[in-house]
Amino acid sequence: MAFEFLSETSLSDGQISTQEARRQEHSTDWGTPESEASMPDVVVWPESTADVSSVLAAANDRGVPVTPYAAGTSLEGHAVPVEGGISMNMTRMDEVLEIRPADFQIDVQPGLLGSKIDDAANPHGLFFPPLPSSGKISTIGGMIANDASGMQTVKYGEIHDWVLRLEAVLPDGTIVETGSRAAKTSSGYNLMDLLVGSEGTLAVVTEATLELAGLPEQVWGGRVIFEDRTQASAAIADIVQSGAEVAKIELIDDLSAAMANRYLDADFPTAPMAFIEIHRNHNIEDEVDFCRTILEEYDVREMTFEESGPEMESIWEVREEMASALKHYDPDLSMLTSGDVTVPISTYSDLIEYISTLEAEHDLEIPSFGHAGDGNVHYTVMVREGDDEHRALGKRVDEQIVRRAIELGGTSTGEHGVGLGKQQYLPEEYNDATVDLMRRVKTAFDPNGILNPGKMF
Repeated sequence: MAFEFLSETSLSDGQISTQEARRQEHSTDWGTPESEASMPDVVVWPESTADVSSVLAAANDRGVPVTPYAAGTSLEGHAVPVEGGISMNMTRMDEVLEIRPADFQIDVQPGLLGSKIDDAANPHGLFFPPLPSSGKISTIGGMIANDASGMQTVKYGEIHDWVLRLEAVLPDGTIVETGSRAAKTSSGYNLMDLLVGSEGTLAVVTEATLELAGLPEQVWGGRVIFEDRTQASAAIADIVQSGAEVAKIELIDDLSAAMANRYLDADFPTAPMAFIEIHRNHNIEDEVDFCRTILEEYDVREMTFEESGPEMESIWEVREEMASALKHYDPDLSMLTSGDVTVPISTYSDLIEYISTLEAEHDLEIPSFGHAGDGNVHYTVMVREGDDEHRALGKRVDEQIVRRAIELGGTSTGEHGVGLGKQQYLPEEYNDATVDLMRRVKTAFDPNGILNPGKMF
């Protein structure tokens, strides 16, 4: 396929590459193995909304696929150009455009790393609450595309709860604006929430107005060690159901703790644990005491709460590094998947117990951890390298876990998105009419099917 037409767009030569090494870099993402890589024919780096518009318009006219790309931290293959064509790398659009502390707002470009938002906001006593655990290495554009969420979701909500306005480019190059800088709007269709979580299949976001929050005056953290992970998950659910004002409440099971210890050379107990953080502006000790009272009803081996400091920061580092710890745990084992099923909090311990049962029944290692406060379980089935039979077993068990989550009223993906890996479950979560409506929305936005083809459906 010839790409001479890119010279007719607003891109300069330095924004276009057909070098094999560059194309190889864009053939996969964090969650896609090299065996499933798919090379783009060309990589482009837009530096403005006009660049994005000109590339999409030219590609759409010729029926050339365009796959948005940024940090490559997707776990479900969103950035993999499965039909070749153009990989559109958004990382040169990485500026903070404006911060308005009086309005608790910030305008950013999509290629900005999530942690840079807090860097800009913190001097004003503000922060961006919904950042995921990967916020230091992933971009806000990718977070918006996946409607990402993180450890603080239990208190602050998901990315979509903090997006006020988007500028985006449709597949034919048309530039649109959705939402408003006002705190609320009832004007017209809510197209902004349609774009958030659309996984780069409907439009390419080029600018976002985000809401910020004030930094809490008091922050305390805790670590609670349990006898088993079913007890841990039940206690976590109880805390949430009791209305405790926790900002973070994370589950780390014993196997996950062992993996983290090996990867970080740490010395955490190899036992199921809950990591807790509480944010308040006054009387935080009352909330800590409330949590202690609830936890005393369970089989707790050890419980520690204290004002946030270096020790608590080291605990959260363990949680942030879990994905890498699993990936580098054992050279003879590989991660089959990076599960992110989510269920109603009342069924959370049921799902954890089900995973434990499958693990014992099939003699598998299935580390489980995650944003327990909102019913989210991150798990992976570890399978032996080069053992096709063991991989097939792991795949069956993974499917059982996802289907059990759906049966419990949950979802196959709480934050990673559908992408390539969860397509089979979409018809199981929704009826045929709903999935058909989603397809019609895709066709309305992208009648030629050029934008991130092969994803979601």
